[in-house]
Amino acid sequence: MAEINTLEQWYYDVPIVTRVWTTAAVITSVLVQCQVITPFQLFFSISSVFRKRQYWRLITTFLYFGPLSLDFMFHLFFMSRYSRNLEESSFRGRTADFAWLLFYSATSLLLLSPLTSMPFLGSPLSFSLVYIWARRNPSVRLSFLGLFVFSAPYLPWVLLGFSLMLNNSLPKDDLLGIVVGHVYYFFEDIYPRIRNGSRPLDPPMFWRRLFADAPAAPPAAAAAAAPT
Repeated sequence: MAEINTLEQWYYDVPIVTRVWTTAAVITSVLVQCQVITPFQLFFSISSVFRKRQYWRLITTFLYFGPLSLDFMFHLFFMSRYSRNLEESSFRGRTADFAWLLFYSATSLLLLSPLTSMPFLGSPLSFSLVYIWARRNPSVRLSFLGLFVFSAPYLPWVLLGFSLMLNNSLPKDDLLGIVVGHVYYFFEDIYPRIRNGSRPLDPPMFWRRLFADAPAAPPAAAAAAAPT
């Protein structure tokens, strides 16, 4: 019972947006594994969405990371770790802003996906979060497979190079995630400094009202997480 309670506590300690995304991804892969649904019902296709009105594909393309396997566990860990890190740090107590970041990133990837012919967009979505987290934590030091140590802003490029070495081809999904992440980072972190605080990618008021009842972080924790 103690182990179950510990696992339950860990689950509910995960911030709400990351928790919902991770849970939905696990459920999706389990349903595919049990042959309740197939990957062909999940991928994003313009003709399927707008001609056949299969609108669920706009969401499921971000939820399927492959069948239950070691590769799936790696992608799930990678996604949930950096999504949680970002949601608990610079987005602590700002659930509406983090959900808006995911909405912006998902919409951007859907618009760009025809250029790359990628049916599933979960990986580039999580990679965009990795890019934003890395740029916002320049003082963090990371180790890659114990081989060398580098600063966090280099993380996306290290992962990009590693993927290039493994697959002998340019990882389009990672590049797409970097592009989407950089646009958000520029307009949220750089643009306000040169335009008197203007933030064109801030969520609209109606979006904030949707999350008005979301639990906020304690003032002390929020203050500690605020950038200086």
